[in-house]
Amino acid sequence: MQLKDVVNELSLSEMQITRLANDKKIVRYHKNHSKMWEYDDESVFVYKHYLEEKQRLAQRYNTQKTVIKRNKSIAKFHRENITNAVTKAFEDVYSNIEDHITKIDQIVDLTINKLLRQNKMQFDITEIQSAVEQSLVDVEEFKVAEAYTAYRLQHDIDRKKQTSVDYQINKLLKKDDDVINENANKDADVYATKRDLTAGAVSKAIGLKILPKKIADANIKGLIHWHDLDYSPANQYHNCGLIDLEDMLKNGFTLGNADVESPHTLTTAVAQASQILSAISSSQYGGCSYDRIDEVLAPYAKKSFKKHLKIAKSLNIEDQKNYAEIMTRREIQQAMQSFEYEINTLYSSNGQTPFVTLGFGLGTSWFEREIQIGILHQRIAGLGKDHRTAIFPKLLFTIKPGVNMHPKDPNYDIKKLALKSVIKRMSPEILNYDNVIDITGSFKASMGCRSFLSAMSPEDLKARGETHDYSSGRLNLGVVSLNLPRIALDSNGDKEKFWKLLDERLNLQRDALLFRIENVKQALPKYNPAGFMYGGYGRLDPDGNVDELFNHNRASVSMGYVGLYEMTARFYGDWQHDHTYNQEAHDFAYSVIKHMNEKAAAWKKQYGYGFSVYGTPAESLNSTFEEIDHKLYPNVPFVTDHDFYTNSFHYFVERKPTPFEKLDFEAPFQKLSNGGFISYVELPCMKDNLDALEAIWDYSYKAGIGYFEINTAIDHCLECDFHGEYTADEKGYHCPNCGNSNPETSDVTRRICGYLGNPMKRPPKHGRQAEIIHRVKHMSGTLGRLDNGEFLESDIADKNKVRKLNN
Repeated sequence: MQLKDVVNELSLSEMQITRLANDKKIVRYHKNHSKMWEYDDESVFVYKHYLEEKQRLAQRYNTQKTVIKRNKSIAKFHRENITNAVTKAFEDVYSNIEDHITKIDQIVDLTINKLLRQNKMQFDITEIQSAVEQSLVDVEEFKVAEAYTAYRLQHDIDRKKQTSVDYQINKLLKKDDDVINENANKDADVYATKRDLTAGAVSKAIGLKILPKKIADANIKGLIHWHDLDYSPANQYHNCGLIDLEDMLKNGFTLGNADVESPHTLTTAVAQASQILSAISSSQYGGCSYDRIDEVLAPYAKKSFKKHLKIAKSLNIEDQKNYAEIMTRREIQQAMQSFEYEINTLYSSNGQTPFVTLGFGLGTSWFEREIQIGILHQRIAGLGKDHRTAIFPKLLFTIKPGVNMHPKDPNYDIKKLALKSVIKRMSPEILNYDNVIDITGSFKASMGCRSFLSAMSPEDLKARGETHDYSSGRLNLGVVSLNLPRIALDSNGDKEKFWKLLDERLNLQRDALLFRIENVKQALPKYNPAGFMYGGYGRLDPDGNVDELFNHNRASVSMGYVGLYEMTARFYGDWQHDHTYNQEAHDFAYSVIKHMNEKAAAWKKQYGYGFSVYGTPAESLNSTFEEIDHKLYPNVPFVTDHDFYTNSFHYFVERKPTPFEKLDFEAPFQKLSNGGFISYVELPCMKDNLDALEAIWDYSYKAGIGYFEINTAIDHCLECDFHGEYTADEKGYHCPNCGNSNPETSDVTRRICGYLGNPMKRPPKHGRQAEIIHRVKHMSGTLGRLDNGEFLESDIADKNKVRKLNN
């Protein structure tokens, strides 16, 4: 029989048949001194029968046998799972796995035969693993057996560690980077934070025991990430929300032992707003937002105006209105200053400055305009005698044609002031009014960093007995994020397998979120009185049903994801370049997020809670996922060959598209990630280029971007008075002019994820730091001027960043 005949008979490649002959599975010989191989017919047919029998047995197992997994769930038996495990063990021992494919197949056959002899329909996972180990010993692959056993044992150890209180506390005592720098907004040296971290370490261990085992295991393996395990599910905390400040100020509330009435002046209203933040932020783990705060506070500014007008009349001041306006403007400025200082000096009970976001910009009355101006003037001024950049509150300035976008709009002057603030303080960020509506169904600010609510449908409103859509007073119950690169890595470049795994992991993510919903529903309103009893999110009785504030899609749950770039790179390699990208790769990436979006919409309708796709900020998760995956799949090009995964759908940080190219690329992904989205561009110093900055803002509106941020060079050395961008590396930051690396005499600001942070005072985790230092500018320019008159050019700095990453 000729080789081509054997290929047809066995449906194998020529290479596979050659290996079979070398392994004496089939017989071949040279006939009549010919150089051509002849194959023995009988040996070929015997091997064909063997393949058919193996397929029959495999089919029998795949359709009839089941496996009891470690988490006690039942799964179908699949031969390929054994093959994958044995292959992984061979890869740990041998450099060229191709030479051992036949032997791996033999070991899997031996394993299945051992299981067959037990004449059982269901196997415990440990029985299968023991059969694999015995088969490896039978064929004298002792090193592979050791590798297989070590991997299985290490997995068991890892799970025991994660659920051990002693282990979690020991990590804290050793100041493990995963614990101390997980949240760059927490000062781990402060007593309140230490207490919170200690409680959190215990809660993590308890939480993993509370979670269904399949979810806890997936979290430990890095398939998914249950966010804020130090708070939930050990406690029934929710994530973030849009506090209904208007209701609380108008109708009063109770804090502690005090019944607080509606304020009579702006100063009092702002003080109450600070107190409300302290109370509510201590009863949730995510961010708090006040939306349209200029419009909410305007009635109290008007009350202050009337008070000042009354004083003017009593003093017989000639121009009483002018006096009242001057005094009201001064009160507004002082109130905004007090508000910013109070927030940045406030510690909630969980040991951190509250994550606070203010939405503003749409009001056009005199009072609303003055509040907007007061907010921006205070941000530009900075904090303290050194005028440091304020980290909080996060400012979201809304751009809307007819209000402030164009020179003839009534608030265009405030837009100009906001641009000056960005140049000086990297704040505010902007919400493009029409685009937010297009993406989420109605306009509102984000909850905290980037979580967005969707508009409530007429059906949901009717079910709730309500008549109009609203956002303030609604909240997010929690996030579970998906490790997209891991799905691509586990599929080994097989797209059919990828889509199957994606659906499996999405179902796991869904189940985790459903468990999260049920967990939060166990809370009672009295657990969070400011939020659930006194108007923050509703007004319920102390022992009422909190689900009244969640169901019929009033509350959202977030299907997060990390690493879209790296996921796609597993199939297409380096698919993003400075000014172009692989269109086929882009379409594949888009189809994945579109698929997630479709799943979210279906589950939202099915379960009555606001499932939505969320571009995870991944402050430390971008490092955590990569670290886990790197151990399993080391140095996969453009996937695990750097110390971080890329946030959500963002363009890879080492690439240098123009700001306009980057916005065009990311805008479609914002619309699919309607539960949470942000785009940003990296710029050099912009203090002499206000028009260019405005052009980028305006283009973001045109491109369809809903939520947009600018990162620019605003660092300040207090020792040599350098203004520009500090030099960053793995060790930290230093002034390029004088070398100063003292956090006390440096004002360094970076966008850690959605929020700003001071990485010198509160360092991020290693992977996040690696991501930050490799960000390149999307526009050329200067990064500051040295004392010798030399300008630091961004293009030179960017080339060094690229070279470091590639090396």
